[in-house]
Amino acid sequence: MLDPNAALVLFSGGQDSATCLAWALERFSRVETVGFDYGQRHAVELDARRRFRAAVTKGFPDWAGKLRDDHLVDLTGFGAIGGTAMTSEVEIAIDESGLPTTFVPARNLMFLAAAAAVAYRRDLGVLVGGMCQTDYSGYPDCRDDAVQAMARALALGLGQDIAVETPLMHLTKAQSWELADALGGPALIDLIVEDTHTCYRGERGERHAWGYGCGDCPACDLRAKGWAAFMQERCEAP
Repeated sequence: MLDPNAALVLFSGGQDSATCLAWALERFSRVETVGFDYGQRHAVELDARRRFRAAVTKGFPDWAGKLRDDHLVDLTGFGAIGGTAMTSEVEIAIDESGLPTTFVPARNLMFLAAAAAVAYRRDLGVLVGGMCQTDYSGYPDCRDDAVQAMARALALGLGQDIAVETPLMHLTKAQSWELADALGGPALIDLIVEDTHTCYRGERGERHAWGYGCGDCPACDLRAKGWAAFMQERCEAP
């Protein structure tokens, strides 16, 4: 039986997965992380993974003892399928299908399958992912129906009960910031702003109030709008 008190967080190094890591550390007795090298154009997010894990260990002693091994899975063969703005020199735009060119077909499904294989070998009974269908850029594999269908398939395929938790699934970006604040207060907010990476263009040169990024790609736009709404709500709170 896989351990229901141990979790594997799909950790990209971005805002959402960093918030999910904090969420898991608050709830489970043992937490490991897994990232994926799928041939993405920028290695910035892979650097952010290491930086954020180190900062959490230093800044949150109660979580440090729960945070265990990190795994990096080579999925470059999958990324070599190409044709997206995440893996090739393709303009970030909406294509003829109505989806953004940053959509990597079945990426989240592939990530979940690979993570489940790691979890099985590590006796981890829960997968935690940052998928969200509220502010989700139009990606079909971020929807709750798709994720839960994959969760059922994984349990059947492994012959083991394995849960897939998506704490951000029905939250806006502003609410994701609120969750981070509730979990770790200003210290966690500061770590997410400073040490995570979400920008599709891999830009780390300019630091905005919400973090580093180009400021105009869809990922930066969502993050900036969420931050503005979060700050406005804080100012209006009694």
